[in-house]
Amino acid sequence: MPEFVIVPIGVVHSERRVVQDDNWDSVSVHIELDGARFAPDALTGLDDFSHIEVLFLMDRVATTRIEVGARHPRNNPAWPSVGIFAQRAKNRPNRVATTICRLDRIEGLKLHVTGLDAVDNSPVLDIKPWVRELGPRDEVRQPAWVTELMQNYW
Repeated sequence: MPEFVIVPIGVVHSERRVVQDDNWDSVSVHIELDGARFAPDALTGLDDFSHIEVLFLMDRVATTRIEVGARHPRNNPAWPSVGIFAQRAKNRPNRVATTICRLDRIEGLKLHVTGLDAVDNSPVLDIKPWVRELGPRDEVRQPAWVTELMQNYW
């Protein structure tokens, strides 16, 4: 497979400096775009959207911790062992995360958001407006363990 180089477009600034699994809505967060590459006009029109999708790198995950097979989510034996692609764990092969969060306001190259589950200094790979029509078009199905896991996430 060919390799690709991705240059971050910005960085996360967050009160949370260590990786924790829950209570992300209580964290003050903003994304700052790289001023050497972007001017504020790169964000023109984005404030017409209530939510954005943020792709970021979970760079604090050591490469030795990356999973490629099955495991118990959060190492909880009460939950089934499922493949890494059947969960949203941080120990992913490329350590890429995606989150849909509320866009609170934009100030120059800073995007203030709520519900971004990234720690301080996480590299931001891309930002996209969240478009309702790109969400699921029918009923969403998920296992009960996911509902239990997500109970205190936000």
